[in-house]
Amino acid sequence: MCAGAIPGLPLETICSTLTQIAPLRLAEDWDNVGLLAGDRKVIVSRVMTCLTITPDVVDEAIESRVGLIVAHHPLPFKPLGKITTDTVAGEMLWRLLGARIAIYSAHTAFDSAAVGINQRWADLLELQSVEPLVPSDALVGTKREGAGRLGHLPAPVSMKELTVRAADMVGASAPRMVGGEERLVKRIGIACGSGGSFLAAAKRRGCEALITGEATFHTCLEARSMGIGLAMMGHYASERFAMEWLATRMADELDGIEVWASRNESDPVVRV
Repeated sequence: MCAGAIPGLPLETICSTLTQIAPLRLAEDWDNVGLLAGDRKVIVSRVMTCLTITPDVVDEAIESRVGLIVAHHPLPFKPLGKITTDTVAGEMLWRLLGARIAIYSAHTAFDSAAVGINQRWADLLELQSVEPLVPSDALVGTKREGAGRLGHLPAPVSMKELTVRAADMVGASAPRMVGGEERLVKRIGIACGSGGSFLAAAKRRGCEALITGEATFHTCLEARSMGIGLAMMGHYASERFAMEWLATRMADELDGIEVWASRNESDPVVRV
């Protein structure tokens, strides 16, 4: 073996570790999770995590001789009738398959995992008495698994302070909020990504505020009518930080591979 060479691990071993971190049984029925492309027997030396596979991410993966991309958002997400370069998704898949780069996604399984994105949020905010925002009969007895999170801040803070603090924690450059700036909140709901659909659950569970990535205009109106504050970080900022954490976690658990979070990936929505 050449000096400095990375020995690598079978792709199946890496996938097994990922399923321990984010059990695929936690994924929503409509999702497309697990190994989406690849040969489980192949030895992989370099792994890159990202939120979403984009042409920039594909360029980095090929240039860096990556063997596996662990993306939060699946590619493909919906079944494809053909893989051609006529579409952006088709071209990216064609290039990745040509470079023998495998693709893995845990998506909603990672959202709901005991150490997943929503739990990472709860830990950052130092929430107390944390539990899933949406309990599931299938997850009875697993208090740290389930959709979203619900918990209490150590002490009440204003809605503005909560929004600013949350944005600082994940580097959100353009956070938005719904609700009175000075209104005090303590019982907090969390739903990463496009989490506006969790507003009704937040209401049922008595949340005073919901931290999410993004919500529609009408959801914002509904939140205001319900008296629930919304702290919106942007979809990218609400989830990308957890893919950086995942890269570190994988590097710690898997000897013999190099893991990093994509350096080319960026938020497509910019502040002006």
